[in-house]
Amino acid sequence: MGWNDMQPLLVQATQETVWMVGLATLATVLVGLPLGLLLALTRRGGLLQNAGVNKLFGTVVNVGRSLPFVILIVAIIPFTRWVTGTTLGWQAATVPLAVGAIPFFARLVETAVADVDGGLVEAVQAMGGGTWAVVRKALLPEALPALVSALTTTVIALVGYSAMAGTVGGGGLGTLAINYGYMRFETTFMWVIAAELVVLVTLVQLVGEGLARGLDHKRPTTHRTFRRRVTPQISAAPKAAETPAREPELTGSVQR
Repeated sequence: MGWNDMQPLLVQATQETVWMVGLATLATVLVGLPLGLLLALTRRGGLLQNAGVNKLFGTVVNVGRSLPFVILIVAIIPFTRWVTGTTLGWQAATVPLAVGAIPFFARLVETAVADVDGGLVEAVQAMGGGTWAVVRKALLPEALPALVSALTTTVIALVGYSAMAGTVGGGGLGTLAINYGYMRFETTFMWVIAAELVVLVTLVQLVGEGLARGLDHKRPTTHRTFRRRVTPQISAAPKAAETPAREPELTGSVQR
């Protein structure tokens, strides 16, 4: 297969991959971020400490993280059909992508929020702030760089999941690699798709790291030190004599 035949297929498959990963990422943030905050707030020592709620949602997250993605796709086929009306194509693949990434991202959010300095939380509480004020003014701003890094890791995982979705007709680059690279023994086509996935993941990593560094206000900043040249001022007053003053000579007799 020549490049002229490969190019339109690659363009369409890349667009499908970007769409499914983008929509799955949006759903993951909308559901995973509150879920991660809830896990962090209800854990032992949290602002909303509640062992029962934490254990319940923690179990759901652990089960979701334990299922292999290929099995998850098949297991939630009825739910996927109910949401999208189909089980084929990138639209259908978006549903299991989001379901698989939400518990993964929620755990990362919980870890990032739990690492925030407790002194900041106490400071907001001392000023009369409630739970929502602590979350909005202390937890989220301080954990933002770590949250961006967590989201970057999640997006990279979603790119890998999207390729696996191709094994069941999920569309995108994964389906293209299966249908042409594997079924038709187009080895060159397979390597081109693999190289494109590597480039895509690298771009996501670079953008995520750059955003995390830009948001991290705890990094030590380099300050320039300016040395001011001091010009010695010469006094107009005459210099004092360097020779010691002579003691006055005693004249006359010494009186007892």
